[in-house]
Amino acid sequence: MGESSVLTLRLDSDLKRKLDKLSKATNRSRSFVAAQAIRDYVELNQWQIEETKKALIEADRGEFASEEDVRRTLKKWSRHAR
Repeated sequence: MGESSVLTLRLDSDLKRKLDKLSKATNRSRSFVAAQAIRDYVELNQWQIEETKKALIEADRGEFASEEDVRRTLKKWSRHAR
């Protein structure tokens, strides 16, 4: 992990209480838990944005699932849901 810097933010009191509770339960500092949450959020959203960009490029090339592919997938997942 590179150098760190300070970030100041405002949290509503309920969220701050939850953060404090999680911090105590995990025996980590509030700062550590908040930084980890932000790290996870950023990584997830970066992944989603990249996958969306890839999907748009495929769509622009006309690469779509066939109707049969969609039916097969829906059938597979509807069987698993029962």
